[in-house]
Amino acid sequence: QVQLVESGGGLVQAGGSLRLSCAASGIFFSSGVMGWYRQAPGKQREFVASISGGGTPNYASSVKGRFTISRDNAKNTVYLQMNSLRPEDTAMYYCKAFGDTSWGQGTQVTVSS
Repeated sequence: QVQLVESGGGLVQAGGSLRLSCAASGIFFSSGVMGWYRQAPGKQREFVASISGGGTPNYASSVKGRFTISRDNAKNTVYLQMNSLRPEDTAMYYCKAFGDTSWGQGTQVTVSS
């Protein structure tokens, strides 16, 4: 059974930074694509970034140049470094293992203007 535990969210002022973490278990982590998604109130969940098992990243255009996804296969953990945060980045952030339907509980990011 896949388990995903996100952490690292919080309240930050615009222009600030946060680093999210997602600890995964129950999957063959090192070979799989991992991703981050977010959902703002009243909006659909949207793709933020993904990273292949070999470390190749992919970003939504809205976060490219500000967010960096990385992974530590030894720790079964994927990270999202978020810089130059904007109020429109406010959302619940979730990680996901591509090919699996499980979602974690998410971690809230709130950016004040």
